[in-house]
Amino acid sequence: MSRRSIRPAGWKAPKGYENGVLVAPGRSLLFIAGQIAWDAEQRLVGGADFSAQFRQALSNVLDVVRTAGGTGQDLVALTIYVTDKRQYMDATRQLGAAWRELIGATWPSMALVEVSGLLEPGALVEIQGIAAIECSAPLNAQAKARE
Repeated sequence: MSRRSIRPAGWKAPKGYENGVLVAPGRSLLFIAGQIAWDAEQRLVGGADFSAQFRQALSNVLDVVRTAGGTGQDLVALTIYVTDKRQYMDATRQLGAAWRELIGATWPSMALVEVSGLLEPGALVEIQGIAAIECSAPLNAQAKARE
Protein backbone atom coordinates (compact mmCIF):
# COMPACT_ATOMS: atom_id res chain seq x y z
CA MET A 1 0.00 0.00 0.00
CA SER A 2 1.33 3.41 -0.93
CA ARG A 3 0.06 5.35 2.07
CA ARG A 4 1.33 6.28 5.48
CA SER A 5 -0.61 7.31 8.57
CA ILE A 6 0.48 10.61 10.04
CA ARG A 7 0.44 10.73 13.85
CA PRO A 8 2.12 13.74 15.45
CA ALA A 9 4.55 12.90 18.27
CA GLY A 10 3.02 13.18 21.72
CA TRP A 11 -0.58 12.97 20.49
CA LYS A 12 -2.84 10.22 21.77
CA ALA A 13 -3.57 7.62 19.06
CA PRO A 14 -6.93 8.24 17.39
CA LYS A 15 -9.61 5.55 17.46
CA GLY A 16 -11.45 4.81 14.24
CA TYR A 17 -9.68 7.38 12.08
CA GLU A 18 -6.27 8.83 11.25
CA ASN A 19 -5.17 12.42 11.86
CA GLY A 20 -3.58 12.44 8.43
CA VAL A 21 -2.83 10.10 5.53
CA LEU A 22 0.14 10.67 3.22
CA VAL A 23 -0.17 9.14 -0.25
CA ALA A 24 2.77 8.20 -2.46
CA PRO A 25 3.17 9.88 -5.85
CA GLY A 26 1.69 8.15 -8.88
CA ARG A 27 -1.76 7.45 -7.51
CA SER A 28 -4.97 8.88 -8.98
CA LEU A 29 -7.38 10.71 -6.72
CA LEU A 30 -11.00 9.65 -6.85
CA PHE A 31 -13.45 12.18 -5.42
CA ILE A 32 -16.57 10.38 -4.20
CA ALA A 33 -19.85 12.26 -4.08
CA GLY A 34 -21.88 12.09 -0.90
CA GLN A 35 -23.48 8.66 -0.66
CA ILE A 36 -26.63 7.96 1.32
CA ALA A 37 -28.38 4.67 2.07
CA TRP A 38 -29.82 4.22 -1.40
CA ASP A 39 -30.02 0.83 -3.05
CA ALA A 40 -29.24 0.42 -6.76
CA GLU A 41 -32.73 1.72 -7.63
CA GLN A 42 -32.22 4.86 -5.49
CA ARG A 43 -34.65 3.71 -2.81
CA LEU A 44 -33.69 4.64 0.73
CA VAL A 45 -33.02 1.54 2.82
CA GLY A 46 -32.68 1.11 6.55
CA GLY A 47 -35.65 3.21 7.63
CA ALA A 48 -34.98 4.86 10.99
CA ASP A 49 -32.11 2.42 11.76
CA PHE A 50 -28.98 4.60 11.81
CA SER A 51 -26.58 1.62 11.71
CA ALA A 52 -28.34 0.12 8.68
CA GLN A 53 -28.24 3.44 6.83
CA PHE A 54 -24.54 3.91 7.69
CA ARG A 55 -23.68 0.44 6.44
CA GLN A 56 -25.51 0.98 3.13
CA ALA A 57 -23.96 4.44 2.61
CA LEU A 58 -20.47 3.04 3.32
CA SER A 59 -21.16 0.13 0.97
CA ASN A 60 -22.12 2.65 -1.73
CA VAL A 61 -18.85 4.53 -1.21
CA LEU A 62 -16.97 1.25 -1.53
CA ASP A 63 -18.89 0.38 -4.73
CA VAL A 64 -17.70 3.64 -6.31
CA VAL A 65 -14.10 2.95 -5.25
CA ARG A 66 -14.23 -0.60 -6.62
CA THR A 67 -15.74 0.59 -9.89
CA ALA A 68 -12.70 2.87 -10.28
CA GLY A 69 -10.38 -0.12 -9.66
CA GLY A 70 -9.61 0.46 -5.99
CA THR A 71 -10.30 -1.15 -2.64
CA GLY A 72 -11.38 0.08 0.77
CA GLN A 73 -7.73 0.46 1.72
CA ASP A 74 -7.47 3.20 -0.92
CA LEU A 75 -9.83 5.49 1.02
CA VAL A 76 -7.77 8.36 2.40
CA ALA A 77 -10.42 10.84 3.58
CA LEU A 78 -14.09 10.70 4.55
CA THR A 79 -16.55 13.32 5.67
CA ILE A 80 -19.57 11.83 7.41
CA TYR A 81 -22.64 14.03 7.63
CA VAL A 82 -25.27 13.02 10.20
CA THR A 83 -28.58 14.54 11.21
CA ASP A 84 -28.08 13.49 14.85
CA LYS A 85 -24.59 13.00 16.27
CA ARG A 86 -26.07 11.23 19.31
CA GLN A 87 -27.33 8.45 17.02
CA TYR A 88 -23.80 8.14 15.64
CA MET A 89 -22.23 8.02 19.10
CA ASP A 90 -24.80 5.49 20.35
CA ALA A 91 -24.11 3.19 17.38
CA THR A 92 -20.30 3.26 17.32
CA ARG A 93 -20.00 -0.44 18.13
CA GLN A 94 -22.26 -1.43 15.20
CA LEU A 95 -20.62 1.12 12.90
CA GLY A 96 -17.17 -0.26 13.75
CA ALA A 97 -18.36 -3.79 12.99
CA ALA A 98 -19.76 -2.67 9.63
CA TRP A 99 -16.50 -0.84 8.87
CA ARG A 100 -14.33 -3.87 9.66
CA GLU A 101 -16.60 -6.13 7.59
CA LEU A 102 -16.60 -3.86 4.53
CA ILE A 103 -13.22 -2.09 4.70
CA GLY A 104 -11.02 -3.93 7.17
CA ALA A 105 -8.60 -2.40 9.67
CA THR A 106 -7.46 0.57 7.54
CA TRP A 107 -8.62 4.01 8.64
CA PRO A 108 -8.69 7.19 6.53
CA SER A 109 -8.65 10.70 7.91
CA MET A 110 -12.22 11.55 8.87
CA ALA A 111 -14.52 14.34 9.95
CA LEU A 112 -18.00 14.00 11.43
CA VAL A 113 -20.39 16.89 10.78
CA GLU A 114 -23.86 17.24 12.27
CA VAL A 115 -26.30 18.93 9.89
CA SER A 116 -29.90 20.04 10.27
CA GLY A 117 -30.98 17.83 7.37
CA LEU A 118 -29.90 16.02 4.23
CA LEU A 119 -31.36 16.46 0.75
CA GLU A 120 -33.16 13.08 0.67
CA PRO A 121 -36.10 12.92 3.10
CA GLY A 122 -35.46 10.23 5.72
CA ALA A 123 -31.70 10.07 5.14
CA LEU A 124 -29.81 10.02 8.45
CA VAL A 125 -26.22 9.84 7.15
CA GLU A 126 -24.26 10.82 4.05
CA ILE A 127 -20.63 9.86 3.41
CA GLN A 128 -18.35 11.76 1.03
CA GLY A 129 -14.82 10.60 0.35
CA ILE A 130 -11.50 10.69 -1.41
CA ALA A 131 -9.58 7.59 -2.50
CA ALA A 132 -6.02 7.41 -3.85
CA ILE A 133 -6.01 4.57 -6.37
CA GLU A 134 -3.14 3.01 -8.27
CA CYS A 135 -4.53 2.97 -11.79
CA SER A 136 -3.12 0.51 -14.28
CA ALA A 137 -5.22 1.74 -17.22
CA PRO A 138 -5.42 5.28 -18.60
CA LEU A 139 -8.45 7.24 -17.39
CA ASN A 140 -10.03 7.32 -20.87
CA ALA A 141 -9.83 3.49 -21.07
CA GLN A 142 -11.55 3.21 -17.69
CA ALA A 143 -14.33 5.53 -18.83
CA LYS A 144 -14.88 3.45 -21.97
CA ALA A 145 -15.04 0.25 -19.88
CA ARG A 146 -17.84 1.86 -17.84
CA GLU A 147 -19.97 2.67 -20.92
